[in-house]
Amino acid sequence: MKEIHCNDIAQAVARLAIDACYRLPADMVEAMRKSREVEPSPVGRTILDQLLENAGIAAEGQIPLCQDTGITVVFAEIGQDVHIVGGAFEDAVNEGVRRGYTDGYLRKSCVFEPLFERKNTGDNTPAVLHSRMVPGDRVRLRLAPKGAGSENKSVLKMLVPADGIEGVRKVVLDAVLAAGPNSCPPMVVGVGLGGTMEMAAICAKRAAARDLESRNHDPRYAAFEEELLELINKTGIGPQGLGGLTTALKVHVEWAPTHIASLPVAVNINCHAARHAEVTL
Repeated sequence: MKEIHCNDIAQAVARLAIDACYRLPADMVEAMRKSREVEPSPVGRTILDQLLENAGIAAEGQIPLCQDTGITVVFAEIGQDVHIVGGAFEDAVNEGVRRGYTDGYLRKSCVFEPLFERKNTGDNTPAVLHSRMVPGDRVRLRLAPKGAGSENKSVLKMLVPADGIEGVRKVVLDAVLAAGPNSCPPMVVGVGLGGTMEMAAICAKRAAARDLESRNHDPRYAAFEEELLELINKTGIGPQGLGGLTTALKVHVEWAPTHIASLPVAVNINCHAARHAEVTL
């Protein structure tokens, strides 16, 4: 059985936190460049130029892409043949977040409780951790800092099967229209379908954190991703909400088995700084 020490996990998470906040993924940069070439709005083209310039400055200067370095979302796939030693896995992840946000001079944006005191934890812990056991002897960590501007525009609707695909389209488009400029477009839209209330939301979050050029493995859902992207870009919201064609760079859909009487739909929006980084130990 393979052993992985908690300190190695903490070090990996710290590196991921800094890397995700400093470097826009290459596929995002390329998508903005391509969108800039076809964007009909002069203002939209200027904004895309500025976003690309910002990404370059952040990567070269080793500084955050955005002042909101987010709450830390971590997706962990833990091989069932791995033995984690030296402490608890969740503690190791949070230690990594603590180190990354301190050593990387990233803004600490997490409050301990949501309603009354709202006191900042001071180190951006705890992470929002989604873990699942998988076959094998590796641990895969995908870290996605999630800023509030786009996160606050998330939507969850409990549809019924009779609402069908038209109902899903409406939920997604209504969410994008309500988000408008406040989600800092061009956005990446994650859509979660099925499961239960909480599973739909997790599917949407996982979808929003996918690599930009990925497609759903089911060709029906892959086609639906393309259809939704086309509909969103017809809204005219445009870069930073100032009009144009480039409202979204991609739509990703994830789904889960669900109840015969349910059709849960969740929408999770990423802003133009759709940040994520991944490592396998």
